[in-house]
Amino acid sequence: MSIPFNNPLSIPVLGFCAYSGTGKTTLLKKLIPELNRRGLRLAVIKHAHHNFDVDIPGKDSYEMRKAGARQMLVASHVRWALMTEDLVEEAPSLPHLLKQIEADKVDIVLVEGFKKLELPKIELHRAAHGKPFIHTHDANIQAIACCDDTVLPSELRRLDINNVGQIADFVIEYAKQWTASGTQLPLQAAPECGCELDTSKTLSVRQGIDKILTYVNPIRVSELVDIDDSSNRVLAEDAISPVDVPQHTNSAMDGYAFKFSEPMLGSYKIVADVMAGHSYPGTLQAGEAVRIMTGAPMPVGADTVQMKELAEENGQTVSFNGEIRLGDHVRQAGEDIAKDTTALAAGHRLQAAHQGMLASLGFGRLPVYRKPKVAVFSTGDEVCQPGEPLKQNCIYDSNRFTIKSMVKQLGCEVIDLGIIHDSEAALVEALKGAATQADVVISSGGVSVGDADFIKLALAKVGQINFWRINMRPGRPLAFGQIGGSLFFGLPGNPVAVMVSFMQFVQPALRKLAGETDWAPTLVPAIADAPLRSRCGRTEFMRGVHHLASDGKLHVTSTGAQGSGMLSSMVRGNCLIVIGERDEQLMPGDTVYIQPFSDLL
Repeated sequence: MSIPFNNPLSIPVLGFCAYSGTGKTTLLKKLIPELNRRGLRLAVIKHAHHNFDVDIPGKDSYEMRKAGARQMLVASHVRWALMTEDLVEEAPSLPHLLKQIEADKVDIVLVEGFKKLELPKIELHRAAHGKPFIHTHDANIQAIACCDDTVLPSELRRLDINNVGQIADFVIEYAKQWTASGTQLPLQAAPECGCELDTSKTLSVRQGIDKILTYVNPIRVSELVDIDDSSNRVLAEDAISPVDVPQHTNSAMDGYAFKFSEPMLGSYKIVADVMAGHSYPGTLQAGEAVRIMTGAPMPVGADTVQMKELAEENGQTVSFNGEIRLGDHVRQAGEDIAKDTTALAAGHRLQAAHQGMLASLGFGRLPVYRKPKVAVFSTGDEVCQPGEPLKQNCIYDSNRFTIKSMVKQLGCEVIDLGIIHDSEAALVEALKGAATQADVVISSGGVSVGDADFIKLALAKVGQINFWRINMRPGRPLAFGQIGGSLFFGLPGNPVAVMVSFMQFVQPALRKLAGETDWAPTLVPAIADAPLRSRCGRTEFMRGVHHLASDGKLHVTSTGAQGSGMLSSMVRGNCLIVIGERDEQLMPGDTVYIQPFSDLL
């Protein structure tokens, strides 16, 4: 029976409900940093069905609470926590818990659990679990996040349970539409697609990304390649397993296989040895056992394995020590991957683990999407080619090599157009030629709003281009648009700004273009070891160095001076420290999100 829900807050509340084992917590652990990255401040309430402790035995707060304090509040400059002993039979109601949230400090509350409450929810469902739907008897379900195998018997909004970005889109859409007491949630919406933006328009990082991605149509041309050549390519079709993995029910331990009974027998007669790659031809009888190696098929009649370390042989018999349960140390056929199920969905970028798994299923060739073609050039009479004498008043070209390297890391084919000098005619010709060869054209420099560079004049003649100011540092100017059927990115001229802008805007576009569907930038919480300052309303990307400290937690500090031309700071760093638009100052001990370079640089 459903329990009515009255939201006592002036902010939206959205639940996530599912049967146990569906992956609510796993999804939320991925969804929370993605929503944070998009500027949403979150509170989360989790329903627990059992007794639990939130502090550690031996700590003062724990000892005072156990001594009888009904409420224990522990606080520092980093965080504070209130622990309350209710001492009642029933768990506190959700409205009561919501009243404990500081609603002025968050934009939305996500709730895990409270399945029976009449609360707006997203239902999570996996067909393989064989569980019934919740939405058939709960009218509060707003959408269903499910796997490809799920057949929905309703018109409810369908989300991909493995696509965190899509689910984040839905949460933000829900939050924007929600009103309480006539107050609209203070979220900035990106401008409508398909229109030219005012050149004075300033966008958030999220708005810029969202705008760009609406123009990206994934490549759908595919080709067959040998599995050896599939590294960093994007899978074009679902890989359906032709076999069970494991193919046979087998032993997970070196030990003894036998038929379980209660009570256990005092000893078992050893009738054979079963090695990996071999089998026992007969049927194992009650009171019989076989010595069995890890991975060897279970004999017919056997259902349990006891590890060798907890067994004692006496001639041709064996007895067992320790607790034994039916099915111990047995891997069932198809337990990892069942025959005729999807082993890997289309849209995955293939790396070593994917290739190994697909090879284990017998795949020798794989269908992958065609590599995106990316044309890259630098502009300016002041730019010289590395390896040649440096002309007076000139600089060596670094941006083109940085961009080419990042493009190759994303599995794209590079078309190097070299350095295009400051001539409108030369640039027009280069841009037209690039658009006929490439899916994407990237230049650096000459895109600052208000500048009268040749690149702008040329772009006006060959394409539909927007010049944007992005509320970020480094990398404020950005040009984006289309030249014929190709996408165009005009990145800033400063070397660090080029790399940061590429990571935030070009990378998601190239990944979507390549057919990658399950990607979001890696954002990891870390503890700041020094003060970090930004400007309210701007996203700051500082170069940082993260490390695992002696407290077992990830800590981060900046690389020092943050000038946009200081390439050495990117070499010294191993991450970007992302300071959101709402943060102006972070103190030592505060939590900040970092974007590791390992994804790309």
